Amino acid sequence: MFSNRGIMKTFCGRANPTTGSLDWVEEGEEYDYHQEIARSCYADMLHDRDRNEKYYQGIRAAVSRVKARGERVIILDIGTGTGLLSMMAVTAGADYCYAVEVFKPMAEAAACIVKKNGFSDKIKIINKHSTEVTVGPDGDMQEKANVLVTELFDTELIGEGALPSYEHAHLHLVQVGCEAVPHRATVYAQVVESEQLWSWAQIQPIQVEECTLLPPAAVTRCAGAPSVCDLQLSQVTPSAFTKLGPLCTMFSVDFSRLVSSTAQSHSCRFVVEASGRAQVVLSWWDLDMDPSGSIVCSMAPSWTYSALREYPWRDHWMQSVYFLPAERSVCEGEELSLTVSHDDYSLWYSLSESDQSDVATPCCTCQAHLLWTRPRFGELNDRRRRECYLSALRSILRPDSVCLSVSDGSLLPIFAHLLGAKKVFSLENSGMSKQVIEQFLEANSLKHSVKLLQIRPEQLTPADVDGEQVSALIGEPYFSTSLLPWHSLFFWYCRTALSCLLRPDATVLPSSATLCLIAVEFQDLWRIRAPCGTCEGFDVSPMDEMVQRSLDFRESREAEPHPLWEYPCRALSKPCSVMTFDFQRCVPEQPISRQGTVPLTGRGRCHGVALWMEYSLTDDITVSMGLTEPVNEEGECVWSPHRKQGVYFLQDAWESSGDGQASVDYRLTFDPNIGDIKMDFSVTRP
Repeated sequence: MFSNRGIMKTFCGRANPTTGSLDWVEEGEEYDYHQEIARSCYADMLHDRDRNEKYYQGIRAAVSRVKARGERVIILDIGTGTGLLSMMAVTAGADYCYAVEVFKPMAEAAACIVKKNGFSDKIKIINKHSTEVTVGPDGDMQEKANVLVTELFDTELIGEGALPSYEHAHLHLVQVGCEAVPHRATVYAQVVESEQLWSWAQIQPIQVEECTLLPPAAVTRCAGAPSVCDLQLSQVTPSAFTKLGPLCTMFSVDFSRLVSSTAQSHSCRFVVEASGRAQVVLSWWDLDMDPSGSIVCSMAPSWTYSALREYPWRDHWMQSVYFLPAERSVCEGEELSLTVSHDDYSLWYSLSESDQSDVATPCCTCQAHLLWTRPRFGELNDRRRRECYLSALRSILRPDSVCLSVSDGSLLPIFAHLLGAKKVFSLENSGMSKQVIEQFLEANSLKHSVKLLQIRPEQLTPADVDGEQVSALIGEPYFSTSLLPWHSLFFWYCRTALSCLLRPDATVLPSSATLCLIAVEFQDLWRIRAPCGTCEGFDVSPMDEMVQRSLDFRESREAEPHPLWEYPCRALSKPCSVMTFDFQRCVPEQPISRQGTVPLTGRGRCHGVALWMEYSLTDDITVSMGLTEPVNEEGECVWSPHRKQGVYFLQDAWESSGDGQASVDYRLTFDPNIGDIKMDFSVTRP
């Protein structure tokens, strides 16, 4: 640790997801400050007009009710962010506002925004957690508030600790009988059958030649991980699931009264409307901004709206998918009880014949739900993708093949054995992945068919592979530490470290990876990075300036990982292969650089480029982690739901006429020392 100009700096060791090495990264107060600001999704909330308008209406109504009682209006705004809701309150006639924000950079931004809009005399920014705020002559607040304004919610409603914060506020910071905006939250849920969604929870039996590979009983019986699966449910079409019952109102929370943070359960009885397999619970919530329920902000997905144009898109609040502990056959006309339970921060669901009052928190006991993400479960269940790997393995394996697999918890080594390889070894990164694959081997009486090795690639010796030379190095590649598409190049670094164990004529599958890109116009995702300037008549430009300074601090702009199947976009250019990584050779010592131009041939507003990897398994079999279908004439993009793609947002969106005169220029450099791709994109205008 050292100090420079008064700034304390430390260096922290972090595992590099691409190279696998331990990198020493600067971790100081200023570094954290800029990282958090640059990654902030404040713009999404500020661009959420429906949210802003509903809050404004609710605040005006609450202020009016207090004034009608002849009282001074004192606001407590918990989680103020940019200070927008506090400024709304003062504009609506509040006498004074205490705005609480625990994140220091955001509190500083709020103070700057409040000052720029001329509200410093009526809004006090308090940089504390609300549970640390004090009231009294020497406290943070001079008096208790009679209007409580909050934005403490996440996709699961309570995941940001809303209940403990409300409980403390009612006990210590607000008057009894205070007004609250929002006034009430209500949680809704619906039981459905969905092969697509259920494939994210359980591994299905897999057919390999004449053998059916069964999932271990420990996996099929496991209740799964307790974490919510949050997504843009609007992108899951109604044809992808069958509603087995009505939309149930599970519970409501009245924020104007003392809120309890103790664990609770709520049940709703319903009659099954269609026979099927109860597998998944779809859930969302809405906010009543006033006691009468006339001002409602709803999180319902788009397919619940009669007119799609009325649907308000937002990414800071989405919808939730919960997987039942086990699928259950239900019959039309059967009466069942759906129970939701919650603690301070999370919800979980169960289904039974009778109401339940004490439902244990789901807990993964098989390790698979901790090892694999929900999309990874879907990837392992993808029949078309699996057949690509099986076909590729059939073409390279011989009766004398010695295979070494490198991936995290992959089933490829089991496939290789079932397809007739002489010996199969699997290099596992963690004890957890080794344990999961061991369960698959034992469940299918294959315990001694694949030798599992938990050792770093560079430490592997000939003795570990029984003195054999490896004739086939295989991988998907999939690694749990990967975030961006090129992080899976860790396979390349493993291949390089294992060179001494490979036969000179060894086959490497995949043989290469290609980085691809396409210029796109996003339907909505652009909002998360768009500058705001003004919001509901208030100048919030200091926030834009702070984000830009943070981007400058990072020296270069970066791509971000996003699951693009959830975020519709239109192609404004043709897909372009921009950089190839040859796995037949070792990682080069010198950087790989590419630059070029992608003409904008589609009409629309170019917000940035999407990037993904495609793997050549053999000369004629390729697996894409990005586009899975050719782009049609309308520019529709169909993205793989199993991996996140990279998105590079242009600093200034460009209106393309589609004549090919404008283009996106790219400069890319792969640095083998750090395993990262430095990139820069710009638009050349006609």
